[in-house]
Amino acid sequence: MGLHNLSPAPGSHRSRRRVGRGPGSGLGKTSGKGHKGSMARSGHGGPGGGKPHFEGGQMPITRRIPKRGFTNPFREEAQLVRLDALAKVAGDDVTVDTLIAAGLIRAGQGPAKLLANGEPTRAFTIRGVKVSAAAKAKIEAAGGRIDG
Repeated sequence: MGLHNLSPAPGSHRSRRRVGRGPGSGLGKTSGKGHKGSMARSGHGGPGGGKPHFEGGQMPITRRIPKRGFTNPFREEAQLVRLDALAKVAGDDVTVDTLIAAGLIRAGQGPAKLLANGEPTRAFTIRGVKVSAAAKAKIEAAGGRIDG
């Protein structure tokens, strides 16, 4: 058996509707849409409803709600790591790669940042990871250091 002799199960495949192909087809002229009305217009009706955000003439919610402020499209949300979670890191070096290997952050989901929740279990050397001021104080108090 090969791909050349495969065919769909009987009754599972239906031919597409070819509209606007003359009066003999039964779907000519108005193409099965009748005369005028919203269901005859393009972009209206059909599965899924009418035009997006059209609310039957009522002022749409997107126009009723006030628009204020600014959304920065380049904002990067930091991935937060607790100090007590660093116990899962193998070795004393904490980098983005070791955090990914320990399963504390995900690759490509934004920068990592250490927060001062809990106490560090040993002296760590932090490289290439953002650190809060309180976490920095706790790491240095435990004998660790922060390199860049």
